[in-house]
Amino acid sequence: MSVALRRAWAKDLDTATLYELLKLRVEVFVVEQATPYPELDGRDLLAETRHFWLEGADGEVICTLRLMEEHVGGGKGFRIGRVATLRTARGHGHASRLLQAALAEVGDYACRIDAQTYLEDMYKQHGFVRDGDEFLDDGIPHVPMLRGHSETEQS
Repeated sequence: MSVALRRAWAKDLDTATLYELLKLRVEVFVVEQATPYPELDGRDLLAETRHFWLEGADGEVICTLRLMEEHVGGGKGFRIGRVATLRTARGHGHASRLLQAALAEVGDYACRIDAQTYLEDMYKQHGFVRDGDEFLDDGIPHVPMLRGHSETEQS
């Protein structure tokens, strides 16, 4: 299967693409995982939000993630979230490919993710380490993870 890597700042997303990204996220998180939660959280269209996705030859979005810039304690950092892969496209390294692209953009800055616990090992392969205790987010076990050091930790 031929897949193309795409990336766009929030302001550059066209309506049809944003719809497809949100549709995939709802299919995975709300329908498949049976977790009703506020998917439309107001962060997808923030100026510093970037979206990464893979699309198949037919234009279907098969994997997506959201990269947000954060400024906590005066330091710049990033947060990855909403990593979702179409059920029929799993097991082909698509999420890893998107993570590599997003982390290349993050560079040496700290990057956080609240990972579903069962995916902790996958995120460790990308340099993330557990950074706190497991917690429930909408009924699903998650662990906070960090890659790199935050600006406040380095000073």
